[in-house]
Amino acid sequence: MVSSGENWRRARLAAHAAGSTVDRDTQTVPLADAAGRVIAQPLIALTCLPGFDTAAMDGYAVAGRGPWTLTGTALAGAMPVGPLGAGSAVEVATGAATPQGTDGVIAYEQARVEAGVVGTAEFRSGQHVRRAGEEVAAGSAVVEAGRRITPAVIALAAAIGHDELPVRLQPRVCVVITGDEVVGSGIPGAGFVRDAIGPAIPSMLAWSGVATSSVQRVPDGAEPLLAALESADADMVIVSGSSSVGLADHLEKCLHDLGAQPVVRSVACAPGRTQSLWRLSDGRLLVGLPGNPLAAIVAYLTLVDPVCAGFLGTALPSCSTVAECDVAPHPTRTRLVPVRVTGDRALACGYDGSAMLRGVAAADALAVIEPDHEGRIDLLALPGGAR
Repeated sequence: MVSSGENWRRARLAAHAAGSTVDRDTQTVPLADAAGRVIAQPLIALTCLPGFDTAAMDGYAVAGRGPWTLTGTALAGAMPVGPLGAGSAVEVATGAATPQGTDGVIAYEQARVEAGVVGTAEFRSGQHVRRAGEEVAAGSAVVEAGRRITPAVIALAAAIGHDELPVRLQPRVCVVITGDEVVGSGIPGAGFVRDAIGPAIPSMLAWSGVATSSVQRVPDGAEPLLAALESADADMVIVSGSSSVGLADHLEKCLHDLGAQPVVRSVACAPGRTQSLWRLSDGRLLVGLPGNPLAAIVAYLTLVDPVCAGFLGTALPSCSTVAECDVAPHPTRTRLVPVRVTGDRALACGYDGSAMLRGVAAADALAVIEPDHEGRIDLLALPGGAR
């Protein structure tokens, strides 16, 4: 258990550690389905890269000292031609296998060809030839386990012989939206508000590398909330709302009834102080998000995103930095404020109250402003943005 009003940075570390304790299963997926997943084992080259000596330019593969007599042609996708003897050359296409004995390739623009004889003003042994295995040796590890799979990783995996990749199984996440005043569609009437977090959270979770199992709406009241928590078939449950101490806030009571233990009871940040992280008696994790939308996004980045990284075995998401920011600190809490980034400076977007969305919708990141900050300012990536 950690104390109430946990330091923001320590809360993120605690959330990452909590996710890291969950057993990680793996599955194998085709390369076409691997983007965005986390690779579960080191990526081992099944073949060397290149797989054979190959021409890096269109031109003439030559052996020995020039001038060189043309003896044939080597094309990409064709069987390699026989060995080259000293003083011989073959016309070669980029990507074609160079004949045994090739000392280098002379690009067309550097070559002079007269009466079947190739000459050049200058030649360096080994030029424009990619030797077998110079990029990757067969059997070597080229990507470590725990890396997010990008299109470039998929391309490399294909180049070294893989058709499938082992990936970490995505944890199951159930979302529970509370509040009698929250409506799911249309224009809300007086006294009601639209559900802003429910439609956004599946894409937020996808950005964190996990899938949403369900999004459920429940009315205010301890009984319907308790029933939703008990029935949630998930590794993590996210509850939006019911997280404070008002008449309609029942989350903590329900958690006590379920025998849950707090990991992070609240966080000393603004907005988002009433966020929390709990471990249920059956091992599931539960994150309570404040009902106000900007506060909920802050809480998501503070607790949910680090838990997801822990689930997947990846590092705690890091922050970028800028030299300057025009945001004043809070006297006792970490402020997280939507900002636009220009060069090495972050400028506040405004509209940064806990119930507001206009500022964060226009922002590039959240600036992390500590009460006693000195030096560079951390920037926290927003869901959907580049890490």
